[in-house]
This record gives sequence, C-alpha cells and structure tokens, in this order.
Amino acid sequence: MKPVRIGVIGYGNVGSMHAENLYTGKIKNSILAAVCDIDEGKRERAAKRFDGVPVFATHTELLAAGAVDAVIVSVPHYFHHVIAIDAFEKGLHVLTEKPAGVRMEDISAMVRAAEKSGKVFGIMFNQRTNPLFKRARELVRSGELGVPKRLTWIITNWYRTQSYYDSGAWRGTWSTEGGGVLTNQAPHNLDILQWIFGMPKRVRGFGYEGHYHAITVEDLAVIHGEYENGATMQFITTTGEYPGTNRLEIVGDSGKIVIEGGVLKLWKLSAKERDFCFTAKEGCPDIPVEYSEYIPEEKETAHAGILENFAEAILTGAPLLAPGVEGVHQARLTQGAYLSTWTDGWVDMGFDEKTYSQYLENQSKKEEAKKNGAPTDHANGDARSRWSVKW
Repeated sequence: MKPVRIGVIGYGNVGSMHAENLYTGKIKNSILAAVCDIDEGKRERAAKRFDGVPVFATHTELLAAGAVDAVIVSVPHYFHHVIAIDAFEKGLHVLTEKPAGVRMEDISAMVRAAEKSGKVFGIMFNQRTNPLFKRARELVRSGELGVPKRLTWIITNWYRTQSYYDSGAWRGTWSTEGGGVLTNQAPHNLDILQWIFGMPKRVRGFGYEGHYHAITVEDLAVIHGEYENGATMQFITTTGEYPGTNRLEIVGDSGKIVIEGGVLKLWKLSAKERDFCFTAKEGCPDIPVEYSEYIPEEKETAHAGILENFAEAILTGAPLLAPGVEGVHQARLTQGAYLSTWTDGWVDMGFDEKTYSQYLENQSKKEEAKKNGAPTDHANGDARSRWSVKW
C-alpha cells in the first residue's frame, strides 16, 4: 500500500507541527510531500528542515505540481474554504484546521465542493480522540444517562497573554480572524458539546470584546442554549483567567456525568428522576445512586490521531472520526452566539447565512486596526501543548 502524499499549506505554529509529524514518520501510511507558505522566511525554514521536500510560495502552485494526494489547510480562518475548494477541484483530499470557516455561506460552499468531488474531507477536531469524551458520548447517545436534561461546561483554561495576540497581524480582529475565543480556541469544546449532547434549537450569547486584552474580538463569552426536549446548555469560556477550569457536567433523568481532572465521574440513579419526582411521598428523599469513576488507560492521540484516521479513510474507506461536514455544527453554535450578542436576543440555529455575514462585515468596518507590536507568528511547532486537552 503506497503512503498518502500530504502537502501542508500554511507553515505557522500548527502547520509546522503537522509537517514535523509527517516528516518524522509519526503518521502511519503518510509522508510529507510538500509545504506551502506565502511568507518567504517560513519557506526558508521549511526548506532547511525538510530535505528533499518541495516548498511552494502559493497554494495554486502546490496544487498544480501534482506532488500530493491530499492537503492540510492550516492558514488564517478566512482562507480555509478558498484553498479547500481549489483542492477539491483538483481532485485532492482535504483536512482543514478548525474552524471550518468564518461565514456560513463559505462553509456551505466548501461542503458542496467536497460532496461534488467525492474526496475525503476531514476537520482537525483533535479532542474527539480523548477517551473521556468518547465515553461520555457513549453514555449519552446509548440512553444510559436517560433523557438529557442539562449540559454545563466551564472551560476557562485557554489562557493567552497580550503577546500571543500581538504575535500575528491576523490575530484578534473581526476582519482577519473572524472572532475571538469562540472562533480560535473554543471550537474544540463546542464541537465536543454538540458531538455528545446534540445541537440546541436556539441560543442566547454574550460576547465581551476586549474584556481582558487589547483586541477587538471577544475574549470572554457565555452561551445559553435550549433544546427541543426542554434540555438546556450553558457554556462559559475565556482566554483571560488563570488558573483556568475545565469542568463538564452532563445530567440526564437517569444519572449525571462530571468530567474534570482527567476523570469521568458517573452517578446512576436506581429510578428515573422524573418518575421518582411524581411518585415519591417525601418532599426531600434520597434516591439510591450507584457511583463509579472512569480513568482511561488509553491516551488521547490528538492531532496525530485525526491525521492518521484521515489517511486511513483515504486508503481503506474507514469512517472519519471528524468529518469535515460536521464543522458546520460548531460554526453555527459560534456564529449563533455572535449574532445573538449583536442583536441582543435569542437566535434560532437555522439563522440566515447572509444575515450573519452582513453583521460580521459591520463589525469588521467598526473595529480599529491593531497597533500593538510587530507580528512574528513563528513557525515553531509548539501547538502540540496549546491544543491538547488540559485539566
């Protein structure tokens, strides 16, 4: 079986990590076949590091060279769909970094291009490889937790300094990044949220722009969601608190899950809470509960696991752990929260794509250009720790 020839488009922090993993043989059945970046300095670093691997200045040159079977898109968010669509039209498989895109209409165009091409389309939702989240999904989706009632996630350990936002000219603005913590850091968590608990019917969002940093996008956000069956969701995230918290609670009428500190705690009721509520004679009774803990021996494979699964899907047709089309769900949660903030009201998850784009354009027009420091955006591959699950 010939290995999948993969090109990395965008040699920044994350892209350089993917290139390193491929070049050093850490991804089964895959090789690094090309690197691309518009920045001359990054191209020079890539050429020096990866002996014999061609380096291109533009993605169109890479796509035309015939040197790859698939590409990883690791560029600023506004260009994800542009490069992915071009790659699909060249008959290549695509793995895009999160988020899927900035505007829903761009994401929809990318999904249509993927479907038309018939090629494998994945997204780098690496936290789906975490065994704790996989176990939680099994408990909820199998019905073992009963009818879902509530999900609450406090995820505030995405701490970033002002230096982080100053490290790249594209960071921290609506016009170039397309959002803040909900767009850059929390897509992983919002994806896991809907992967386990499903999509709400509507959300009420509160995004606090420049609350802790000199940026024009939100670095603190709160989302409240409502589901068709009456269940609720609360999501709190920020890049401005230290030390941070990562605590996920999921409640059903047959039990409760708490994931924190690398442990899944499970309480299973002896009777359904809703039935007990209306049959018990006491006002404040104790329902018998069975308690257990799950501490996985299996490790989170993170980025490498998603990339290896992507290659396997190309070679054998194996199902994707993170299909690219599912990036739509996370994007709708994020953009629904933004639209709710801007309109100061509830937003249905079926909101109009063009309406969102108009509001986003207005935000971009209103913001001031960043003035703090010169962009550096070094390609040092340090994203490995930045994007892993932290407890």
